[in-house]
Amino acid sequence: MNKERTAVFLQRVPLFHDLNVEEIARVEEITISRNLAKKSTIFTEGSEKEAVFFIQDGLVKTFKTDENGHEQIVSFLKSGDMFPHTGFFNQNPYPATAEAIVETQLLAIPVRLFEHLMMSMPAIAVKMMRVMGDKIRELQEDLQVLSGQDVKHRALSFLLKLADQHGEMVDNKMMINLPMTNQEIANSVGTTRETINRLLNQLGKEEILEVDRNRIVIIDLDALKQQRGYK
Repeated sequence: MNKERTAVFLQRVPLFHDLNVEEIARVEEITISRNLAKKSTIFTEGSEKEAVFFIQDGLVKTFKTDENGHEQIVSFLKSGDMFPHTGFFNQNPYPATAEAIVETQLLAIPVRLFEHLMMSMPAIAVKMMRVMGDKIRELQEDLQVLSGQDVKHRALSFLLKLADQHGEMVDNKMMINLPMTNQEIANSVGTTRETINRLLNQLGKEEILEVDRNRIVIIDLDALKQQRGYK
């Protein structure tokens, strides 16, 4: 990605929305492009946080691993998203492992170089902290919603969130082009694969939803919302 395209992309990233042209240019100077093959590990949980990443094109999943080696999906990320969400404002290690789901193009901003930039241009830090505050509130609200639901409602909420963030309406069907397994869906909502299998099979019988290896198709979005309890 050339410098002009990088600057345009960075300006579209929510974290940098309030930065002016000069500030964006300074961020662009320390930005590194990276191309990753499908299934590539970007960083691992617990390793030193060396950079913060932005998806220019592709899909990434982040997940934590418990003591038994089971994955707990934290998030699925698309073009324009930043990760990890903890960003530039603490020294903690990476909180989860990140993996490219498909061939993915990233922009990486080294943490130490960015810290030096914020020291020389404090206005950048102030503007970004305001945006991060809004993101933290959003994540807290999501957690509160999910923690108060049973497994079925967590799963339906997760599917509707995927539709909102990754879906595209085609011929009155919502296409979610994510190559997710039933196990990954189960990991995302904190349940077993068998439970998700039963739920998806039931939704399939009711002609509400169908799933294959490469995508999720919501045939009847209104019916899915009704099952979730939305008006």
